[in-house]
Amino acid sequence: MLLKAKNLKTFAEGKKIVIINEADLHNFGTRIPTRLKISYKDKTITAIPNVTETLVEKGYIGLYEEVSSVLKVKDGEELDVDLAPFPESLTYIKKKLKGKKLEYEEFYKIVKDVIDGNLTEAEIAGFVVGLHVFGLDLNEAASLTIAMVETGEKLELTKKVVLDKHSIGGGIGDKTSMLLVPIIASLGYAIPKTSSRAITSPAGTADKVETIMPVNLSIEEMKRVVEKTNGCLVWGGALHLAPADDIFIKVEYPLEIDPLLFPSIMAKKKAVGATHLVIDIPTGRGAKIKTIGDAQILAKDFITLGSLLNIKVNAAITYGEQPIGYSIGAGLEAKEALEILMRRKVVEDQIDKVTSIAGILLEMVGKKNGKELAMKILESGEAEKKFREIIEAQGGNPSIKPEDIPIGKYTYDFVAEEDGFVIWMDNGGFASLARAAGSPIFKGAGVLLYKKVGDVVKKGEKVFTIYAESESKLEDALKVLKEETIIGIGKKRKMLIERIEDSQIAKKRFILER
Repeated sequence: MLLKAKNLKTFAEGKKIVIINEADLHNFGTRIPTRLKISYKDKTITAIPNVTETLVEKGYIGLYEEVSSVLKVKDGEELDVDLAPFPESLTYIKKKLKGKKLEYEEFYKIVKDVIDGNLTEAEIAGFVVGLHVFGLDLNEAASLTIAMVETGEKLELTKKVVLDKHSIGGGIGDKTSMLLVPIIASLGYAIPKTSSRAITSPAGTADKVETIMPVNLSIEEMKRVVEKTNGCLVWGGALHLAPADDIFIKVEYPLEIDPLLFPSIMAKKKAVGATHLVIDIPTGRGAKIKTIGDAQILAKDFITLGSLLNIKVNAAITYGEQPIGYSIGAGLEAKEALEILMRRKVVEDQIDKVTSIAGILLEMVGKKNGKELAMKILESGEAEKKFREIIEAQGGNPSIKPEDIPIGKYTYDFVAEEDGFVIWMDNGGFASLARAAGSPIFKGAGVLLYKKVGDVVKKGEKVFTIYAESESKLEDALKVLKEETIIGIGKKRKMLIERIEDSQIAKKRFILER
């Protein structure tokens, strides 16, 4: 069938989509949109049709930029349009939905079609649900990981030993990556750290780092920074490393499932050439992983998967029952990280965590007393010096000071209503509070803590301060504070934490981090 082109001059989030009039679709003998093969001169593309009665008139086909940029067709020119066969990868998705195991070639075809836009969102969701219901054994996870790596770009470094660290998420206020990278890099080891933006947390590492230096680097720019300084802190979303992961996340999040945890993390580590990796598993009330037993099982699987991918993996099970450090939110956390590096502020739990994880990495490559060595680098100022080298290499101001990072001017102080001590803190509650205040979209929003679990509190004393960049966002945060109990303060531990009535039942928090 010949149809005239109508360039819509808008994007479809990377998907190859066209719009066709319902009457024209009926001429193909179908009422259900499948796939169309569209040809113009020597170019052919397969696209997924959306159907309309009015947006595109009969005899025309609307082309999004993802399609028109390939065909390079002008408005009104004729295109040869025909039904296209279903992609082979659909057969493998159906196979997984029947509970059968997939081989590498089958995973590869699915991932390639996901990236190329040959699968609909419903078909991708079917694949994700199949993984959730029937699971992935470790051999399948390794195959899917490699498929995700092979369909994206890779960082090729000259150094044979490449160190890396990744947290499975769920920790709040954690600045470990910002401190770990300069410690490791100052000792001469390559550590190309890619990080995510926030999905459900108040701030991803990329959000924090962005308040100090650019993070949207290309793969070539990332390589240049690492070759020059040994380390980097960049946003993974700009690099096209394992690009299918970002598409899968968009499906996982609304469904509140995370079946791709293993391949998602390991693909990005394999893509940057990591040879030694520490997986941080925050554990406890308020974290993604609730018990030490579950954390140990997860750690064992990561270690086994690493061996299948030729990556030496250790896991660090870390305390996750309260925020790390005293700041929550992109700007506040970046400020605290800089204060720690400059030795202006001693934040015991954050320093203990980063030197412990750095110590594990260093001992994995043959160094002795790794934690003590990491502490020495931090206390000597070598880590700060290296951090400023990385800032300059990534295009930031190497002379930046903590006070240069802007913080929201609208504030609210939460004060204690009685004498006592902090009995517990709800990570999820503080995350909701910081997000309501505007973090990470508004970099100056968040929460600054003055007390942690076990600290003594006097009546009328400030426990934490909420920061926002507008009155309306501060009001949003105060609504959360009114609706949720996020901290327990008293003279003794109380068995009753909170009474919940039917009208108060809240939606369960889903933690999805990369």
